[in-house]
Amino acid sequence: MDVYLPIANLSVDGIVIVALGALTGILSGLFGVGGGFLTTPLLIFYGIPPTVAAASAATQVTGASVSGVLAHNKRDGVDYRMGAVLVAGGVVGAMFGAVLFRFFQSIGQIDVIINVLYVLMLGTIGSLMMREALDSIMARRKGSAQPAARRRHHPLVAALPYRWRFYRSGLYISPLAPLILGLLVGVLTMLMGVGGGFMLVPAMLYILGMSGKVVVGTSLFNILFVTMATTMTHALTTKAVDLVLAALLLVGSVLGAQFGTKIALKARPDLLRLILAAIVIAVALRMLFGLGIQPDEIYTVSPL
Repeated sequence: MDVYLPIANLSVDGIVIVALGALTGILSGLFGVGGGFLTTPLLIFYGIPPTVAAASAATQVTGASVSGVLAHNKRDGVDYRMGAVLVAGGVVGAMFGAVLFRFFQSIGQIDVIINVLYVLMLGTIGSLMMREALDSIMARRKGSAQPAARRRHHPLVAALPYRWRFYRSGLYISPLAPLILGLLVGVLTMLMGVGGGFMLVPAMLYILGMSGKVVVGTSLFNILFVTMATTMTHALTTKAVDLVLAALLLVGSVLGAQFGTKIALKARPDLLRLILAAIVIAVALRMLFGLGIQPDEIYTVSPL
């Protein structure tokens, strides 16, 4: 089923795009991540221009985050005060990211920057996840339980001034810490088309020291509004959002997430983390390989 993508200016097989969305949806249901950090690389592998892939993936993440926020809200799993601070930083970060995006686009290096960022981020995160999963599996086989990590914020966070109370998160810290964290995630969301949950959730746990019961919901709340701001910024500045592509991805991800959730109820968490780590590292290596080979078209002409 051929579908024309007006912004990408090419025809694609609509079933393949829906299948890619379903794959990221399955990963979302299995591992509790948005899947956006794999959507963009998979679209690039399929032949979608990196700029369009990043901008459209952010649009898909926006739609997919709505149901997640509503579900966590029902069980009081969202710290709205913390989320508001993160969103404020994320919106500013998205605007700054838009300036960087346009700059790299103007010098013809945005595709390279997107690929390099993905290689660095996915390689680092995949390696850390792989080590944690292997340690967990080895400890289980030896019959020795891993010691539970103590929940406390980083010493640098404790040193920041102007403390606020975040009651649902169980914290008394400076709002500057989540503001800076949100700003960094906003920049990466704009450049990479990711929701940022795969970076934000560990940072909220181990840097801010948030309560685990509100981390995922608060992260999704931040992702919802930051990707919304990112989509609007892309639409007004880079004009790289392809709504047809985003709609196909969203259909697939919604269906895939239901299937992934059912699998997750029956599988072991440590084995799932190991599988996800292997997938992330494989994608990073594939993107690294792509950076080292000569493209089919050495020169391209595109309007500024």
